[in-house]
Amino acid sequence: MAERRIGTVVQRRDLSPVLSILRLVPEEGDEFPPYLAGQYIALRRERCRLTKKIVGTGGRIEYVTDLDENGNQRVGPISHAYSISSAPFETSLSRYLEFYVVLQIDDRGQPGRLTESLFQVQTTGDRTISYFYRITGDFTLEKRAAGFRNVVMIGTGSGLAPFAAMIKQLHYEATRGSASDVRYTLFHGNRTCVELGYHDELAAIESQGKLDFVYVPTVSRPSEQDRVNAKLGKGRANNLVRRVFGMPLKEEEDLARLSAQGLDTTEATASLNATVRPILPSGVSESGLRERMDPRTTVILMCGNPGGMADMKHVAEVQGIRFAHEEW
Repeated sequence: MAERRIGTVVQRRDLSPVLSILRLVPEEGDEFPPYLAGQYIALRRERCRLTKKIVGTGGRIEYVTDLDENGNQRVGPISHAYSISSAPFETSLSRYLEFYVVLQIDDRGQPGRLTESLFQVQTTGDRTISYFYRITGDFTLEKRAAGFRNVVMIGTGSGLAPFAAMIKQLHYEATRGSASDVRYTLFHGNRTCVELGYHDELAAIESQGKLDFVYVPTVSRPSEQDRVNAKLGKGRANNLVRRVFGMPLKEEEDLARLSAQGLDTTEATASLNATVRPILPSGVSESGLRERMDPRTTVILMCGNPGGMADMKHVAEVQGIRFAHEEW
């Protein structure tokens, strides 16, 4: 097992009550191991709320509060792997790793054990996060996109993290004369604009034009301010991609399938009625995006919501495009 070391959070930027960007530095005189954009590292906090697994009604697995013999909440260490959202050059120059973290909430409204603790960093006075001295993973451009002319990235929620690292690194290398004819397109989705982590930085990279890069930000629950912002797409990222290919919305497809099978369509109808119809940002055309997604020369990479990834895998298969997603 990799050696465990101690880092300190030197910056925390909250985008919303459930999304935050944390910047971690090692102890004085120490350095993080080298890595490639898209890789991950295991983080650990020592005093997390512990749960235990039980078999519930109908054999369903549930996780409930773990209490000691006096009925008190047990606490202990919890570890989990997180994609790194900083680019390798940033770590090399400034010694930090950055993480785009979501506060996970389960079906019963309980926060995830480790993410709950991570969101307590600085508010409790404890700014330390342990990490294991090993950065790994093969969700990298070198492994997943080699030989492709068009690389389409789809990052939803905190699943943007590996793509933020990739685009920042590519831009840095391009500004230093590393020429490439690969075209990169990023669909970046979240609920509202304020939750689009790294939005301003990614938009700036696109506008500088050092990299052949098209940025497609979109929000699925637009605020009133978001609705009038023409530079923002509207709708879920997977539905924007479906629109580019002239496919029905996922919710439309689901409803049609259930209807054809003679099954109850109540929930599917409600889901479709609540869905925000996909609208591309101003200055981005369907034909232009479609040209950058030629099935013969394109790979689609995705990280984010499992349901969204499953749908994009289906879309890619229908279009005959290579598809890869981040998985632990």
